[in-house]
Amino acid sequence: MFAAIGIVVLLVMVFGVFMLSGGDMGVVLHALPIEMGIIGGSAVGALIIGNSGAQLKALLGGFGKVFKGPTYVKQDFLDCILLTSKLTKILKSEGPVALEPHIEDPQSSPIFSEYPKLLKDQTLVHLIADSLRLVVVSSGTLDPYAVEDVMDQSIKTHHHEAIGPADNLQNLADALPALGIVAAVLGVVKTMGAIDQPPAILGGMIGSALVGTFLGVLLAYGFVGPMALRARSVIESDGTIYQVAKQIIIASLHGHPQPLIIEAARTSLQHANQPSFADVFDAIRAR
Repeated sequence: MFAAIGIVVLLVMVFGVFMLSGGDMGVVLHALPIEMGIIGGSAVGALIIGNSGAQLKALLGGFGKVFKGPTYVKQDFLDCILLTSKLTKILKSEGPVALEPHIEDPQSSPIFSEYPKLLKDQTLVHLIADSLRLVVVSSGTLDPYAVEDVMDQSIKTHHHEAIGPADNLQNLADALPALGIVAAVLGVVKTMGAIDQPPAILGGMIGSALVGTFLGVLLAYGFVGPMALRARSVIESDGTIYQVAKQIIIASLHGHPQPLIIEAARTSLQHANQPSFADVFDAIRAR
């Protein structure tokens, strides 16, 4: 929503003020299709050269994140705290045998099924289930720090893949001014080929060439650059949920009291996603 509002404000302020100052939009609109075709086409070609099909698909998803915003909201982080703490409580109070059915087949687990949105996130499900499975198969003899290292590596690998669209968008933003110059140079080449034309015609051709530079800079710093920043922010916000699950599991393996574990996980969240102390413990008592 805010991204769409920002785009409208950007266009109104750039082109509206340009026209208020006496600028002729006719020159811009005349050159726009050609210059945009050169810049946009070369940008798409560069993305195809530098990325696989899966990465290009993820890039499109990155554009979607800019407008949709984070996947997870405050309730989802609360659900993650409840889900993970419930599983670790079973491990601690009832033992590995009672926990095993839930982590071997999370899709059929009545505990996981209470949180259908989280169950759709296979990365989160595997992070929780696989980490607890390590504890189960080792009969509780694993060093918690070793489990933490494994979870950190898993989260790091996922983050490296997840942040790819934001990196690609930023790389595209960095390239667009240069691609705008490419379009402008081609316009200058065209103008030089018509050097025998009257000044009025040459002026229009030079103006059209300069539109290429203008578009490259505008697209880079007005559109794609801010989109890359927004996509990165959304991806990092969603990635916090994996840290919450890790923190609860590791703290539980260290033998800390459950209220302390849950409070530490809750307060590690950003304020916008942080459920209140009462919300968490009321939800625990209700279940």
